[in-house]
Amino acid sequence: MKRIAVFSFLLAFFILLGFFIFIQERKARQPKEEILQKELETFSSETMEKTKITLITVYDNYKANPKLKTGWGFSCLIKIEGKNILFDTGADSETLLSNMEKMGIDPKEIDFIFISHLHGDHTGGLSGILKIKPNLKVYKPEDFSGSTQIINGIWTTGPFGTDIKEQSLIIESKQGLIIITGCAHPGIVNIIKKAKEMFPNENVYLVLGGFHLFGASDSELKKIINDFRNLGVQKVAPCHCSGDKCRELFQEEYKENFIENGVGKIIEI
Repeated sequence: MKRIAVFSFLLAFFILLGFFIFIQERKARQPKEEILQKELETFSSETMEKTKITLITVYDNYKANPKLKTGWGFSCLIKIEGKNILFDTGADSETLLSNMEKMGIDPKEIDFIFISHLHGDHTGGLSGILKIKPNLKVYKPEDFSGSTQIINGIWTTGPFGTDIKEQSLIIESKQGLIIITGCAHPGIVNIIKKAKEMFPNENVYLVLGGFHLFGASDSELKKIINDFRNLGVQKVAPCHCSGDKCRELFQEEYKENFIENGVGKIIEI
């Protein structure tokens, strides 16, 4: 009986000892687990911030923000993965820099400039930016002979077209391709087709910029809108040289997926 009592006592002792050690180890692990969880949450938020794409129209003849100046031309700031890319520079430095200042955009933080084509309404503001940041890299159409990746996730179509050689910018996003055009001189539908050739397995999420359709007839515009649908374009944000009628018909067709673009418009993707 004494042996049984001693055995029972020792068994109970070791069970309690094991439970005590388990509790202490768990307490010791708890701060580490909390730290790990916070690190994971921080990593997740940083990753989301890093992959967020922001498009800001800083120069245009259409107005989205009444506090900003308009002018015939186009410029769009692209913010992606810690980079600031200025697509075209509008027609004049004064308007461009004034709009950027009012929107809290520092020209010194621009990483490079992408010029779609060498017309004054897209290059006129370049000199003002370069006075502020003289060594800024500028990618012009003649710098490329074909489709090229500029940085991770950012591509040029390369210059193409008949009379006027123009390049457009293609951004890879989680939602699909984002196509940004200056004036679409090669034809806006041809630009989309070019992007689809480059990325045959990707859908086109957004087409933004000048569509060069002012003066086009209703029948021409409806055919182009039908081509957009057949090519699977999900959202549109025409501005600059697109024309009022173009914007009106695209809005009728695309409804909530039509973005009324103009200077001051901010699109987050």
